[in-house]
Amino acid sequence: LSGHGITAEIHEISGSVEIAPNIGLADAICDLVSTGSTLFKNNLVEQEVILRSEASIVQNEDLAPELQQILDKLVFRIQSVLTARKNKYLLMNARDEAVQDIINVLPGMKSPTVMPLAQTGWSSIHTVISEDRFWDIIDSLKDKGAEGILIVPIQKMIL
Repeated sequence: LSGHGITAEIHEISGSVEIAPNIGLADAICDLVSTGSTLFKNNLVEQEVILRSEASIVQNEDLAPELQQILDKLVFRIQSVLTARKNKYLLMNARDEAVQDIINVLPGMKSPTVMPLAQTGWSSIHTVISEDRFWDIIDSLKDKGAEGILIVPIQKMIL
């Protein structure tokens, strides 16, 4: 702050610091953020980046086997969350005669799940697609007869 000619009182607070300006507690804040979405939601604008950082896992080469197991579980769990962020669960309904044409358009993990609906002649089709592929195929799905298309976030994904 002093490098920019700013005189300020600094108060350390924890929790939702982004609300401090809105409730008159502060004129500005310094916050650790990952996406900036809570800043945006609170009508705040980033003025300067103090530090860019990333989390890393570092392993000792001579890790004891029981500690290696714990580390492997942690890495596995982190990877499942990161993989899930890149994918979405896609559900749609279609007339039975359109199901095969829709399946031919869908990427997937192995194969889409197809289940009959209570209404005769209709099925529900479920699959997982990468977020970046969805908009490429949505028009094809609709053209082939897909209706009631839902896109659902995935919290964790185990491959």
